[in-house]
Amino acid sequence: MRLTKNQISMMAKNMVEHLLHQKMIKPLVEKEKLIALIENTITGDFMVEEQLNQEVRELMKNYSEQIEKGEVDYNRLFQMIKQKLAKERGLVL
Repeated sequence: MRLTKNQISMMAKNMVEHLLHQKMIKPLVEKEKLIALIENTITGDFMVEEQLNQEVRELMKNYSEQIEKGEVDYNRLFQMIKQKLAKERGLVL
């Protein structure tokens, strides 16, 4: 699922507001900086996943003939390769 920059901002703001309201955190920086940090973290994670997806698409070109013949399911192979690469790299998806 792709999120817009605005959706990411709203999600980060809601997270911080909720954590502050529940007194689950006591930030050492001002609220706006904390929100920006969370936004950057979420955006960075999405960028890592998008780079991984691009790498999977490149690797899948090797299987294009089998996919076209119906010997291999594109979505299943995509997920298998993605999970394997993520595991090798210690990524949590």
